Amino acid sequence: MPLLRACALLSVNRGSYYRNAAEASVGGRAAVSEAGPAPATTLREAIERITLSFPGYGYRRVTAQLQRDGVCVNHKRVLRVMRAERLLCQLKRGWVKTTDSEHGLRVYPNLLKERGWRRLTGLNQAWVGDITYIRLREEFVYLAVLLDAFSRRVVGWSLSRSIDAALVLGALEKGLGQRHPEPGWIHHSDQGVQYACRDYVERLTGAQARISMSAKGTPRDNAQAERFMRTLKEEEVYLEEYEGFAESEQGIGHFIEAVYNQKRLHSALGYRPPVEFEQLWAAGLLH
Repeated sequence: MPLLRACALLSVNRGSYYRNAAEASVGGRAAVSEAGPAPATTLREAIERITLSFPGYGYRRVTAQLQRDGVCVNHKRVLRVMRAERLLCQLKRGWVKTTDSEHGLRVYPNLLKERGWRRLTGLNQAWVGDITYIRLREEFVYLAVLLDAFSRRVVGWSLSRSIDAALVLGALEKGLGQRHPEPGWIHHSDQGVQYACRDYVERLTGAQARISMSAKGTPRDNAQAERFMRTLKEEEVYLEEYEGFAESEQGIGHFIEAVYNQKRLHSALGYRPPVEFEQLWAAGLLH
């Protein structure tokens, strides 16, 4: 029976289904932790649990999670199973313009051009920011985020009904309240008016940041932040039917803090979650 039909019959929305499946997967991992290769049935069940918990995972991340759980399997076998079970789904995407670069305000040079973030050596050296929209039933709301470019951890976020300076300032204040970057740290964003306005620039100057902006028409220069937004929409927003602002704020906050930062494996971090990566880096266990 299709999932949507089953949820309708049980009066359960998809979000609750996925959250319950994620909790159940924690208790099921012990059943697939084996020294030798996993049997086909057990492997399929383990893959299904992971893809229910993280619907946006491809076969490589699924393989990494299985191996972290103690399952002896390679990515080719996982790919075959996911193809056979039709678990290689393509999640829908949407787009609304949130950047206005025709504002006449000062534009700052790109300090992270040519993939300069790859030269970062530690936390809080550079943060990247972006804005996106979230479609609710009767309105749009807007999300601003800041990520540490070294660990990919979301260090600040803010949700608002208005796409203005207060939106991005909310994310910035949350980040500065939790982290304490040294003078000279880089704040990178696009050329949106929210990031170029006087209030935001003054706050960055007061925090002793160096301001960096992508060139107009070069979204790849801010790829880390934009990739996070895509992940958020594919693995949280598109699977939910938020009733209103409060529910969307709770769901998005849970995804950011409890799922993305704490659990979701990141390929650029050696298939580790951002928080785990930061802990290993702080302990000197990464080379």
